[in-house]
Amino acid sequence: MSLRAAIINNALRLSLFALCTTALIAGVYQLTANKIEQSQQQHLLASLNELIPASRYNNALLEDTLTINDQTLLHLEQPETAYRARFNQQDIAVIFPVIAPNGYSGKIKLLVAIEPNGTLAGVRVLQHKETAGLGDAIDKNKSDWIDVFTQRSLSNTSSSSWQVKRDGGEFDQFTGATITPRAVVKAVHNALLYYQHHKSQLFSPHPSPLLKERE
Repeated sequence: MSLRAAIINNALRLSLFALCTTALIAGVYQLTANKIEQSQQQHLLASLNELIPASRYNNALLEDTLTINDQTLLHLEQPETAYRARFNQQDIAVIFPVIAPNGYSGKIKLLVAIEPNGTLAGVRVLQHKETAGLGDAIDKNKSDWIDVFTQRSLSNTSSSSWQVKRDGGEFDQFTGATITPRAVVKAVHNALLYYQHHKSQLFSPHPSPLLKERE
């Protein structure tokens, strides 16, 4: 075999090897990506069902969504997804994220569920960096404090009451940690105000593609 033929032959072998390797990597990635996405979807649905049990709705919760983007009340840093729970096309609740920007150790991301009449169905903490043993009591896994918001609304809790007791409100603070619950209470109150401004769009079957802060 000539030198030229040998070079071409080796080049073809290397190309074939590279092609097979690329195809194998792509296949493995696709399988892994699908499993990761499915796991993420299951985890998300489990979080949503903590607020609105699956028995309360029969629509495709992860598909009945809209995009919201509000920096004034919700303090969102990017467009986020809101989920609508319905039972036989009857509105049950809307679930959306809100950020408390002024926690003791930084931003606290919450998930808030609100029923059509403006009543809170529940609140959960998604992310936080609060001090273990003190501020982390906002986490449902650490205490039941977060349940204090369930069934609260703008109509049954006055504006001045949406504060911790140290500030003259109705919500307990933590021993040695007031900043964290203060931030969460304000964020939940802001979520209700946002809902009040956008209720009709949040439950609309054909909402605007992006809900921003009220003009």
